[in-house]
Amino acid sequence: MHASAFAHPQLRLVFIGGGNMASAILGGLIKEGLRPDQVTVVAPTETTRARLSAQFGVHTLGAAGPELAGADVVVWAVKPQVFHEASLPVVPHTPGALHLSVAAGITTETLARWLGTDRVVRCMPNTPSLIGQGMSGLYAAPGATAADRELTDALLHPTGKLLWVKEEAQLDAVTAISGSGPAYVFYWIEALIQGGVELGLSEAESRELAAQTLAGAAALVQASDEAPEVLRARVTSKGGTTHEAITSMQQHQVGEHIVEAMRACWRRAREMAAQYR
Repeated sequence: MHASAFAHPQLRLVFIGGGNMASAILGGLIKEGLRPDQVTVVAPTETTRARLSAQFGVHTLGAAGPELAGADVVVWAVKPQVFHEASLPVVPHTPGALHLSVAAGITTETLARWLGTDRVVRCMPNTPSLIGQGMSGLYAAPGATAADRELTDALLHPTGKLLWVKEEAQLDAVTAISGSGPAYVFYWIEALIQGGVELGLSEAESRELAAQTLAGAAALVQASDEAPEVLRARVTSKGGTTHEAITSMQQHQVGEHIVEAMRACWRRAREMAAQYR
C-alpha cells in the first residue's frame, strides 16, 4: 500500500498513548500524506496532549470514549503494565479495527483476549525508529489478513526497516538483537569514548570518532555482500594494531559475553510474555 493511501479521508487512525514511539509513527505518516484530522490520540497527560496538538494538529482525548467509533486502526503505544487497564474503555468502540501493538512482551493470544479480536499485529521496534532509522520485527496473528499486513507496512514504513517473522516466539530473538540492540551499541560507544579520553583525546573528539566509526561499519555491512568476518579480516593484518585489539577481545571472550547477554535479554522477554498471559 502506497503512503498516499493515507490521504483517503475515510481512513481513521487511533493512537492509545502519545509518547516517543507514537510520535515517531505519527510524524512520519503526516510527512507522507496522512491528514491530521484522520487521527485521534488518547493520552491521559495534558502536557502530552498539548504537545501532540501543537506539533501535529491531531485531535486528542484524555480518555477513550464513543469518539473512537469507526476507527480503522488502533495503534497501542502504551507500557505493558497499563495495557489491559487502558484497553477496557477502548474495546467497546473499536470492534472492527486492526490493532497494532508496540507494547513489549504481550502475546497476540493475550492481546486477542483483551481486545476481543484476533485481528492483531505485534511490532517490536527500536529507538532509532525516532529518526527513521529503526529496525522493527513484526508478527501477524491468524486473524490479520494480507491487507492488514500491507496496511501495517505502510503505517510503519516511515520508522525504518521492517522484518516479518513466521513464528511469534521469534519476536523474543528480535528483541535480543534489534529491540535491545541499540543499548548494546550505546554501551560500546561509551566504552570507546572512555578509551579515547584515557588515550589523550577529548570527550567530544572521542564521541565523534566512535559514533561515526560504528555508523560507517554498519553501513559497510549493509552495502557489502561479504560476511562481517571477511570484512573484519580485511582490516586485521597479523601482527598489526587491529590484530592486537581483536586478540585481546577474543582472549577475554567478548563475543561469548555478547551472546550470553542476548540470551539474558531473550529469557527476560519470555518471562514478560508469561507475566501478561
